[in-house]
Amino acid sequence: MRVTSVHGIMKLSSEEEQMATNGTVGAVAGLWRFPVKSMRGEWLEQAELTEHGLVGDRAYALIDTVTGKVVSAKSVRLFPNLFGCRAAFVDPPRLGGELPPVQITLPDGTSVTSDSSDVDRLLSAYFRRDVTLARAAPDDFTIDQYHPDIEDLDPAGYRDTFVEQKLGSAFFAQAGLPSPLRAGSFMDLFPVSVLTTSTLEQLSELRPQSRFDQRRFRMNVIVDTQEGGFVENDWMGLELAIGEAVRLGVALPDPRCVMTTLAQEDLPKDTEVLRTLTRHNRVQVGGAGLFPCAGVYAVVEAPGTMRVGDRVALPGSEVDSEQVPGPVREHPPT
Repeated sequence: MRVTSVHGIMKLSSEEEQMATNGTVGAVAGLWRFPVKSMRGEWLEQAELTEHGLVGDRAYALIDTVTGKVVSAKSVRLFPNLFGCRAAFVDPPRLGGELPPVQITLPDGTSVTSDSSDVDRLLSAYFRRDVTLARAAPDDFTIDQYHPDIEDLDPAGYRDTFVEQKLGSAFFAQAGLPSPLRAGSFMDLFPVSVLTTSTLEQLSELRPQSRFDQRRFRMNVIVDTQEGGFVENDWMGLELAIGEAVRLGVALPDPRCVMTTLAQEDLPKDTEVLRTLTRHNRVQVGGAGLFPCAGVYAVVEAPGTMRVGDRVALPGSEVDSEQVPGPVREHPPT
């Protein structure tokens, strides 16, 4: 069986691509969980999904004890090497159970677990700022977000500057809207994010000099799709069926930020990643204006288990319980 790797994604073989076409848009090619906000996360073969998102996703975040703000890789000058840290649960989280500790590994190989009495001291020393590892976002969930110097990146016109940004339930409270996130969640806006291989391939065609790797986008679900272009742009307001049980309601395009440009592992810093999106896929996001987008945000309409290889379909398809066989991998992308 032939399996190819494109942009960090292990692609399905030609035999596995022969799926029923009625309503099918593709198959799950990868699942990601990020136990600590803005640190590197875990590639998964399967994941439990609740109404609040993947179990254990963005379960922790760092809080700057001086400002009270949530630490984010969007704050590139204050915390320039968050992506140098990797977070992984010491044991797989179980649905309905207490979350196991998270192990955080620093670039020099030093590691510490979330239940260690030394965790805050070690992380503060690494970042040279006083931080604490927290399990719940403050009511006034705020970050400092850097806007790169890219024309038309932000509809408000911010360029090469930091802006205070509300996120999580605080964002919706400020906007006077009901929140799809529970209070205390460290997620940005919605509980689930989805990205297709079509979008990554389209971006690579537009700028082959850059590496549009799935790791840059930090999405929960990667869908292997065959249709060309930014296919998720047409999914707004639709239901996405994944496997036997999971149903997602596609809510909004996912606006992209400076995090897509940052170096991590073997990926170099590359502002052209975000500039390419700005030039070729600015999309209306609610009433906020045009933003460069890749992928979509979603709410969970029906929870369940997602697995690599699960069929992904849009409404009107005859979704059955059979799974598309998962792709064979030598190892998961990291």
